[in-house]
Amino acid sequence: MVEFTVFGTPVGKGRPKFSTFNGNVAAYTPAKTVNYENLVRLSYQQQCAGQIYDKDTQLRVRIRAYFPIPKSVSKKKREAMIEGLLLHTKKPDCDNVAKAILDALNGVAFYDDSQVCVLAVSKRYGIEPRVEVVINEEKI
Repeated sequence: MVEFTVFGTPVGKGRPKFSTFNGNVAAYTPAKTVNYENLVRLSYQQQCAGQIYDKDTQLRVRIRAYFPIPKSVSKKKREAMIEGLLLHTKKPDCDNVAKAILDALNGVAFYDDSQVCVLAVSKRYGIEPRVEVVINEEKI
């Protein structure tokens, strides 16, 4: 089992951008997404000592994204958010958060994200924004 935390506000995978140059179309990933994926890779390498799963290993991944509590909410709502009674229902979507994390870990934690057989993603509010990731071998 491998556990690590990415500190900072969670970022979802951005849609590719397109540009034309001399009549050729080029696609590129937005800078915000690239920066966040680099942060995820660095966090994994620092906290997990570069452990990598084999190509044929089936994996289970749990991702818990904690978003900052808005300053404009009442004290009552703030307490409910901290206790987990009010969950994060705004952008980015769960699937985009997971995509950013899994794409960043390709070739770093595992050979390819197609090895992930079971995926659990949750979005919550937290005092300290972060993403907690747990990777296990899936034994059937």
